[in-house]
Amino acid sequence: MTSQRTELGKRGEAQAVKHLKAMGYKVLQTNYRGRRGEIDVVAEKGKTLVFIEVRTKASTAFGRPEESISSAKRAHLVATAHQYLQEHNADERDWRIDLVAVEYGPDGRLARLDVLEHAVEG
Repeated sequence: MTSQRTELGKRGEAQAVKHLKAMGYKVLQTNYRGRRGEIDVVAEKGKTLVFIEVRTKASTAFGRPEESISSAKRAHLVATAHQYLQEHNADERDWRIDLVAVEYGPDGRLARLDVLEHAVEG
């Protein structure tokens, strides 16, 4: 990943975390790494454990952020969520995988930020 894309991703994740906190999510961890992949944000919303994938785009020329998750990425998110649950003795907890779609306009300003609950079925 180029440094420009890395910086865009970091910026989107920071914006997403700020927004999630304002929505009442309690952020437990960012950038959790498991054997099968990474989860950008692990949080709680009420009694539910929420695994959050953040997708950031500076242009929609190649589609919207939420359209960029492949079936392989979905499988990795589910597998990584299961690993987190096992490592934290949380197998019995209610959980879901959400997506935060972040778009920036040509001027570099935030154009859209949407939280899509249950975006990936596990």
